[in-house]
Amino acid sequence: MLKLNGIRKSYPGFSLDCSLEVLPGRITGLIGANGAGKSTTFKAILGLIRPDGGEIELFGRPGTSLTRQDRRRIGSVLSDSGFSGYLTVNDVIRILGAFYPDFSEDSFRRGCGELSIPLNKQIKDFSTGMKAKLKVLAAINHGARLLILDEPTAGLDVLARQQITDLLRGFMEEDEERSILVSSHISNDLEQLCDDFYMIDCGSIVFHEDTDRLLSDYAFIKTERAALSTLDRSHILRVMDEPYGCRLLTDQRQYYIDNYPRLVVERASMDEFIMIMLKGEKL
Repeated sequence: MLKLNGIRKSYPGFSLDCSLEVLPGRITGLIGANGAGKSTTFKAILGLIRPDGGEIELFGRPGTSLTRQDRRRIGSVLSDSGFSGYLTVNDVIRILGAFYPDFSEDSFRRGCGELSIPLNKQIKDFSTGMKAKLKVLAAINHGARLLILDEPTAGLDVLARQQITDLLRGFMEEDEERSILVSSHISNDLEQLCDDFYMIDCGSIVFHEDTDRLLSDYAFIKTERAALSTLDRSHILRVMDEPYGCRLLTDQRQYYIDNYPRLVVERASMDEFIMIMLKGEKL
């Protein structure tokens, strides 16, 4: 569905060098700190910036040879963009209908009703949650096969985030060939939604894993620094010092449970995993 091979982009003080793949029928997350390169990657995919090198493949074709119809099969939500505040939703409906031949007005209006989005109110008077839901509704209702979503739930309360998550699940359930690439700072959204995820740091992909395996096989080991010499460290990915000693990240949880019964081995939450991957050290 989407493949990036060594996409490079340089700015003063920042360089992107990114490779990743989004498979059909999958929701893939892209995580990383602010300034890590997520938005730059998304803009390169959408053609909003021109990469300095590398290749982008969409729908099995080079990104440079996409037709207008190909581009209409991409739905996007960017964190720093949206509709003019002086438009109403009825205005948006007319614009989407004129631009996208496959725009489903009935589905869009039905979604607005279910999410309590008024049709005749100017968007500038919408809440943050209403604006976010409107952008997602627009992205999923014009025949897209691939969604590129940059922080679609940023700044939203729990209910609004859940509503957007439900919209994206519904989008995927309608067609098993659809895919989503989404970034989020909210780890719970990733755990609920994504099949796999990539971690980007300082412009480069540093990690890729299936979400199910992360939640089942990855774990933290709590121990003292002095005890490290007694452990098999071949399955230790990161170590981070803490007041009581240190915390180790492993991707072989059961191995340490079986072979070191006195160790404290705890399942890794997404938040804790992100923290130790970004702040921890390799042994």
